[in-house]
Amino acid sequence: PWDVETIVNSVSKTGRLLVSHEAPITGGVGAEIVSTISKECFLSLESPPTRVCGADTPFPLVWEPFYLPRQFRIVHEIKQAMNF
Repeated sequence: PWDVETIVNSVSKTGRLLVSHEAPITGGVGAEIVSTISKECFLSLESPPTRVCGADTPFPLVWEPFYLPRQFRIVHEIKQAMNF
């Protein structure tokens, strides 16, 4: 379960949504969050909803630091959303 009302209120206020999680981007929980929030807040969005997630590929644990979303990717996507 996730708090839809809180996220809807935040997106309505800011006009932006960035979802980050460690699972692959396809079929992850972020897709459901983006779908629901896009439906509820479509007219409030000032930039496209963004997902910063793991790659759509299996990975060996030794490469985990390259697979998982890192700070630089998240900051880059935040800047992209703010400059949209």
